[in-house]
Amino acid sequence: MMKDKFSAQVQQQTSGPIEWKRIVAQYEKPSLGRALWQVANTLGTYALLWYIMYQTVTISWWLTIPLAILAGGFLVRVFIIFHDCGHGSFFKSPVANETLGFISGLLTFTPYYQWRWEHAIHHASAGHLDRRGTGDIWTLTVQEYLESSRWKRFAYRLARNPLILFVIAPLFLFVIRQRFPSPKANKRERHSVYAMNAALLAMTVAMCLVFGWKAYLVIQLTALATAGTAGVWLFYVQHQFEGVYWEREGEWDYTEAALQGSSFYKLPKVLQWFSGNIGYHHIHHLSARIPNYNLERCHKANMMFQGIKPVTLLASLKSLTFRLWDEQRKELVSFRRLRQIQNRLQ
Repeated sequence: MMKDKFSAQVQQQTSGPIEWKRIVAQYEKPSLGRALWQVANTLGTYALLWYIMYQTVTISWWLTIPLAILAGGFLVRVFIIFHDCGHGSFFKSPVANETLGFISGLLTFTPYYQWRWEHAIHHASAGHLDRRGTGDIWTLTVQEYLESSRWKRFAYRLARNPLILFVIAPLFLFVIRQRFPSPKANKRERHSVYAMNAALLAMTVAMCLVFGWKAYLVIQLTALATAGTAGVWLFYVQHQFEGVYWEREGEWDYTEAALQGSSFYKLPKVLQWFSGNIGYHHIHHLSARIPNYNLERCHKANMMFQGIKPVTLLASLKSLTFRLWDEQRKELVSFRRLRQIQNRLQ
């Protein structure tokens, strides 16, 4: 009932795609000043932290490790810049986006063109039950899970375990998985992986010569683990929350998938800053052409977004229990909830 009411409000306020496209268009224009300032306060500070860690590594790891964790926070913000470059929204110039995209991709261990291709698929299929599997988190429906083999159920439970999902998997993804091109990738995407691997090798060798290989690996892996865990958590909450939208072919609607299938993650200001406003994910999915520094302004300026219920930091913890999509009830459920459903059916 709540979803139906909200859908009616969205349709009334937007009056179709033409109306919301007109509303967001003014926020899709990149600002060179805002972009350069974000590069300075993000990549500049990230570089400064590495210099300070170089000075502290011979003094005490008690100084270096906290700085590496802080660097991981800035690395999340670096990834948001990389993300915007991939959408062609950070700068007006495509060349500037691709250049900064490669540089920020190097810092985040992510091949630019392959990631851009996979992420575009994610935007075109978010909330679409028939188009899952690329650029998203593995999610089964209740029926699919019940019909799966014992081995697949075990693998799924393992993949959805919080320790695996938010700690081990992110580090595996950034350090190992992204070193290999997707089997479905085109020539440019494959070559972007090879080029990134070569650049990463050169950067790693250079940093090992400066820091020593043990110190560099400890610092780099600490920063990557921090950023990876935070990044996967953000992505998870953005599409796995109470009241989320999922539909099959024929029922799926782009506008509803954006505004209901992507969360408004209302974070404390300091976390909003580190995450580059990506909590306004409903706005981002409505128009990926809006740079991150314009997302909050777009949300606050228009009444069509005010009816969207925010997901607070505390409320987002409930998402840890969500495991499966129940198509009949149109809601995410936990394994415990699944057992209760099964018991009632028996």
